[in-house]
Amino acid sequence: MLQVTRLGRFARFAPLVIGVGSVVSLSAVPAAAVSGSSLSALAPPPVRDEDRAGAGGDHLTVTVRNAGGDADGTYEVDCHPGGGSHPDAGGACGVVERNTRWGKDAFAPVPGDSVCAMQYGGPATAHVTGTWAGRPVDARFDRSNGCEIGRWDRLVPLLPEVGGKARQGSTGPHGGLSVFMADAPAP
Repeated sequence: MLQVTRLGRFARFAPLVIGVGSVVSLSAVPAAAVSGSSLSALAPPPVRDEDRAGAGGDHLTVTVRNAGGDADGTYEVDCHPGGGSHPDAGGACGVVERNTRWGKDAFAPVPGDSVCAMQYGGPATAHVTGTWAGRPVDARFDRSNGCEIGRWDRLVPLLPEVGGKARQGSTGPHGGLSVFMADAPAP
């Protein structure tokens, strides 16, 4: 919020007053007042046991169904350091790291008002539970439309690659386009 004060004939000195006030506030504690013993008070607190890696860090359980081949099953993924029963634990941790943004849920569902291609990516489903970045995770995935396919594909290799990545505009089994927009009027 900006506070406006009428300075009248002293308006031309406003930058000088602000600058001097800043210098005065910065120089309020002389360097001699900061001694070796008070420097320890400025140090960050020690790491707690519950914050250390391996003591409840990032852990995910991934359950995959109907993906075909060896992809079906339940896998454990531990990150920082990477490990677990997942076939590519390091890659799984890396892809979730790349999809993690401050203030955003890497596992968030597709927003309800999204316009998605009417595209079927197969019967594969996944359920991811656990803890990521200190927050609980309980997310379900499927490949029922273009948005859900894109959401799934963003998390490969945490989730298995199913039948290659989806491509919009691919031709269907009868030679026509297999992608239709949900909001498009019927011909």
